[in-house]
Amino acid sequence: MKKILFVSALMLALVSCQNGAEKSGEESTDTTAVVQEEAPTLAVAYFGSEITDEGAIEVDEAPAKLGEMDSVDLKVVGKINKVCQVKGCWMTMGYGEGESMHVSFRDYGFFVPKNIDGKDAVIDGTLYMETTSVEDLKHFAEDEGLSEDEIAMITEPETRLTFVADGVIVKDYTVEVGSADENEQNLEEAEEHDHSDHD
Repeated sequence: MKKILFVSALMLALVSCQNGAEKSGEESTDTTAVVQEEAPTLAVAYFGSEITDEGAIEVDEAPAKLGEMDSVDLKVVGKINKVCQVKGCWMTMGYGEGESMHVSFRDYGFFVPKNIDGKDAVIDGTLYMETTSVEDLKHFAEDEGLSEDEIAMITEPETRLTFVADGVIVKDYTVEVGSADENEQNLEEAEEHDHSDHD
């Protein structure tokens, strides 16, 4: 009799464990969820004419595209090195081994924010070589915020790659509230800080 009771108890325990496992499996199935994370999208900001980055070449390739021509229309992508700290009315892009391309904006019809150095940008416009006078180089150095001693060291004109942009896309940048008003104010004050003779 004791043997029969022991066997019955053992079978009851096995059935109970099996039911518990099945129930546990159902619960884990019901609570399983697949989480899909979307890749973050970088903000971009547009200045001047509306352009896209389609067909843009790396800034390092720009000199070869110019070749022996006086000028060439191009769309270029590269990193911004410096920005005019007075109004954002010019910027530079690095290329090659320590070379720098000066970028201005067509007819000074728009400016860019002064805090975009280090950002990647796409520019669409005209590329050419230009010899910049000592006077203009010193003017740009003042815009950059260089010291009087550094400016005094500029004694020779410089022939450099120059780009006049119709439109600019700045990547990984969000336009701050009020920046549009600031841009309009800069345009109104452009006569006080005229670069029209420096192109």
